[in-house]
Amino acid sequence: MRFTPDNHPPRGLLRGEKISAAARARGFLAAFALGLAGTLTAALFCGCGENVPPAELAARAGVLLANNGGEPSALDPQFAQPGVIENRIMLALFEGLVTYDPRTLAPVPAIAESWETSADGRTWTFRLREDAKFSDGAPITSADFLFSFRRILSPKLASPCASLFFAPVKNARAFAKGELTDFSQVGFSAPDARTIVVELESPCPYFLSLACHSSWSVVPAHAILKFGAIDERSTRWTRPENFVGSGPFRLKSWRVAYRIETEKNPFYRDAARVALSGVRFDAVEDQFAEEKAFNDGQYHVTNTVPPSRVPVLRAEASPTLRLDPYLSTAFIRVNCARPPLADPRVRRALSLALDRRALAERVMRGGETPTATLVPEAAYAACAGTAPAAPEEASPAEYAATREREIAEARRLLAEAGFPGGAGFPEISYLFNTSDGAQFFAQAIQEMWRKNLGVRVELRNQEYKVYRTSLARGDYELARSAWSGDYLDPTTFLELFVSGGHINWTNWNDARYDALLAAAARERVPAARERLLRDAEAILIDAAPIIPTLHSRSKFLLDPRVRGWHPNLLDIHPYNAVTLDSGN
Repeated sequence: MRFTPDNHPPRGLLRGEKISAAARARGFLAAFALGLAGTLTAALFCGCGENVPPAELAARAGVLLANNGGEPSALDPQFAQPGVIENRIMLALFEGLVTYDPRTLAPVPAIAESWETSADGRTWTFRLREDAKFSDGAPITSADFLFSFRRILSPKLASPCASLFFAPVKNARAFAKGELTDFSQVGFSAPDARTIVVELESPCPYFLSLACHSSWSVVPAHAILKFGAIDERSTRWTRPENFVGSGPFRLKSWRVAYRIETEKNPFYRDAARVALSGVRFDAVEDQFAEEKAFNDGQYHVTNTVPPSRVPVLRAEASPTLRLDPYLSTAFIRVNCARPPLADPRVRRALSLALDRRALAERVMRGGETPTATLVPEAAYAACAGTAPAAPEEASPAEYAATREREIAEARRLLAEAGFPGGAGFPEISYLFNTSDGAQFFAQAIQEMWRKNLGVRVELRNQEYKVYRTSLARGDYELARSAWSGDYLDPTTFLELFVSGGHINWTNWNDARYDALLAAAARERVPAARERLLRDAEAILIDAAPIIPTLHSRSKFLLDPRVRGWHPNLLDIHPYNAVTLDSGN
């Protein structure tokens, strides 16, 4: 269902049951189609008419069946958008110098077997494994890493992940911006075939965690150059018949907007210890269809859970429901180039009009916590080396009084901007990706803005891949957004909105904000660095190019046969550490 000016959903926070019922009906039809697909899958796994759920048959074969929630933007780790959907697949297909410990998220050896750092913390030297190979058996050398780093920073490639190199690596930003053309001046060098040296602009306390990100993966020069230049985008090298990776699994098949299948990589550095024989990623976006398929034995792990189902499953003490801590914030992205949103008073008014507690407790209902800030306290705690402080929760009476003051201030700001009571305010749109949770959330904030400000907002929904393209093109006014940390530090959130950032799609920039982040990158005293980062965030929140709403939890269903899927703040689960209990 697409929302147009002539087809608005019912208004009101408590009228979601009709929409929920419609969503369930749509989900049932989608699940029926999935059921047919599951029957075929079962036949493929067993080669006979055995009436056994696909998840059980796949467990016997060692294949993890996962629904990934949508189609990835690309299978190239240097060209894909930095999203959760993409990152899960990259974790299977690619690897870099270091990777995550599945329990603690501590950086552990991957293609680099060891490393050392200089006394001033600015030079890191990595020693590569002798047996490191790509999925086609070609050896991985330091030259491949130099190629990979040069490629992701190439101005013409314009990688959406290039900014993950800017803050720490010497001259990385200048090269990516085309201000420097000699790559030998960038902070990467290779004294020999097994050594990579990384020079930083200044000491970076989270550098090793950053290097775990998929954007730091090694990619195959010999496969990429076969189909185009180093900085050519979207070539045929990621097609299954041409694909070469560096991770524990290799690409087997890719049916766009439907399914990606991987199989164990026999050339992987630690192949003998990889228990899974493959991972399959489906692209089902409908949450009710996904849950139905899981309950019918078609998946081992889901992407999410329908919001309305979470309290039911919690009450039932369902053994398959997981509500894990997560370094993630949901926010509304604002296109500051579109009037009347160019006025910060309007943006702040929209923010103050939202009842975040109601969004958490009555709409999403999955353990989310309301927030008016972007960075979770756990990230600041990691920065300072302390335990996160427990949040203080206002009593119902205190919260009600606060809400009255916030709504009054929102109305005052909107009137000051020239729209008293919403009079004369043009209808604007809110863009969100197709999912029932996002739909319920959209309805709720639409009603809050109408009730508290007299502002009308049209709802627009698009499939995930199209929605991401719309954001990147600036084809929106207000848009659903969320960010999950790539590493345990506030900069994983704050760097998103630096001037000229590759995914700062808000058309907002502030020299003071940039300067504070630059100063924090040079600061070595944890407490002083934390203060600089908090000051930067204060500027961001006051200017309101984004409107934070909730700190999220990782919500999904997990088959008890899955082992090694440990809860952690980044929701990172290296597949080489995952096993399946076949029951045999």
